[in-house]
Amino acid sequence: MKIVTSLSFQGQCREAFEFYAKVLGGKITAAHSYGEAPPDMPINDPKYKNWLMHCWLEVGDQALMGADMDVGWARNIDKPKNGFDVTLHTENKAEAQRWFDQLSEGGKPVMPFAEAFWSPGFGSLIDRFGVPWMINVIPSADWRPPPG
Repeated sequence: MKIVTSLSFQGQCREAFEFYAKVLGGKITAAHSYGEAPPDMPINDPKYKNWLMHCWLEVGDQALMGADMDVGWARNIDKPKNGFDVTLHTENKAEAQRWFDQLSEGGKPVMPFAEAFWSPGFGSLIDRFGVPWMINVIPSADWRPPPG
């Protein structure tokens, strides 16, 4: 089984996934626009022809899925995303810091990347596309939290 997070956008899916591929070192393996769909599809308005109805980003053995949605067919798509985070875990603190810094560009850090009582590095942010992220360093067996 593979559990995959699917992210929804309003016309920025391609830009977001190209950004995520660059930051995370992944590869977009599918990007299908509404304009490529058969004419009998329910969403065939020409203004959506370049919006993506399906995008798939492979990063190692993990993946993110995405699509562009509009308010008529995706309730609350125009509201801030909440109730979830895309979470990245690594044993490499420098890699985690790089992810945090790059994903924060044009976005908003929520919790600055720093040592925490459970991790040598943790931070959370909302990227420039409105997607919430948490970045976590998996501690080594000999890591100890900072003195309280």
